[in-house]
Amino acid sequence: MREDFLHYLWKYKKFDFTNAETTRGEKVLLIDSGTHNFNSGPDFFNARLKIGDQLWAGNVELHIKASDWYFHQHEKDRNYDNVILHVVWEDDIEVQRHNKTSIPALSLKKLVDKDLINGYRQLFASPDNWINCEKNFREIDNFTLRHWQERLYLERLEEKSILILDLLEKSGNNWEAVLFQMLAKNFGLNLNGDALLSMAQSLDFSVVQKVSQNKLQLEALFFGQAGLLKLQLKIPYYKTLQQEYTYLKHKYKLSNSGVIPPKYFRLRPDNFPNIRLSQLASLYFTQKNLFSELIASKSLESIYKILDVETSEFWREYYSFPKKHKEREKKLSIAFKDLVLINTIIPLRFCYSRSRGYDEIEDLLDLIEKIPAENNKIVQNFTKLSKESAENALHSQAMVQLKKNYCETNKCLDCAIGVKLLQQKT
Repeated sequence: MREDFLHYLWKYKKFDFTNAETTRGEKVLLIDSGTHNFNSGPDFFNARLKIGDQLWAGNVELHIKASDWYFHQHEKDRNYDNVILHVVWEDDIEVQRHNKTSIPALSLKKLVDKDLINGYRQLFASPDNWINCEKNFREIDNFTLRHWQERLYLERLEEKSILILDLLEKSGNNWEAVLFQMLAKNFGLNLNGDALLSMAQSLDFSVVQKVSQNKLQLEALFFGQAGLLKLQLKIPYYKTLQQEYTYLKHKYKLSNSGVIPPKYFRLRPDNFPNIRLSQLASLYFTQKNLFSELIASKSLESIYKILDVETSEFWREYYSFPKKHKEREKKLSIAFKDLVLINTIIPLRFCYSRSRGYDEIEDLLDLIEKIPAENNKIVQNFTKLSKESAENALHSQAMVQLKKNYCETNKCLDCAIGVKLLQQKT
């Protein structure tokens, strides 16, 4: 038995509330179960109850055992002085508020249908499953699934906003600087995201703006700050980059002492950090008003066009400085542009529109739904379990959110799918 099950029972009134009585025998009439609180403090705010002949308005706290009240030291916390009912599975002790007044207790142990309890236990009966409900996932109807996926995607946007708002505060509300830092992180992908973000954070964005007229200097700036110009090579282009970086480092008093070294291990050559940094330099060289253009662009095609850049000419024949290969252009692929949209542009526009007091969410949802679904292990596994495949990036992002924030943390009763499956068993 877990507390989240008690929260579910109380929130959705999944117990015989018509026969509910306190452990002292007073009739409990549930008028409003209150607002579920997911932060610190009592579990439900602003509940309305009638206990005996007395109407009450206040908070409700839930525990498996009544004695957990003292285990969590609620008796010392004035935030719990307004608790009007203690809902428990087992009432093993009478509890008191900070001011020594007793709190009525309601035990749910004999008020819950056994089929519902069995259904809840079955959710957690196979700990080796990929997700708890994988045997029944296919039972979920399309309406429930799609509606939940939209909510999950909005949750994911909120999570991605945390980093953006943090970078915004550190940059003194410089949105262009935040875009540069988020793009650098995105261009580094999972393996080198933190490394390239640290490179971008080591620079004042004004330096990028000042050298953006010179593509060679931009590359030298990014490569040098990332620590990629420390070798002794006789390649003319490499030596030129070193010379340019030495000049820039002196002129702008640059330091890269805190920059995380990028990695190459197990990366496809197209994702090598030097390739991605050259493409990022090309983007800032060709797009002089990058932030305003990305904010104003309404269509997927117009954003693709903005991101239509490639490496400098040297990298057409190299993946790394010492090794030459047959010439081929290295442009940003559509798939990579989609990742930039998913992880940088849409979250940034989400934050920017809210900061300016207007709502762009419908436009952003329309944009994400035009992007093809990602093809990763999480999406593949959910597709195997479901009658419905991921049709677009909103669905695939929602699947990632569902797996990481609900399935892996056993938050089945905070999940629309888990709740639906339980409801079908009663």
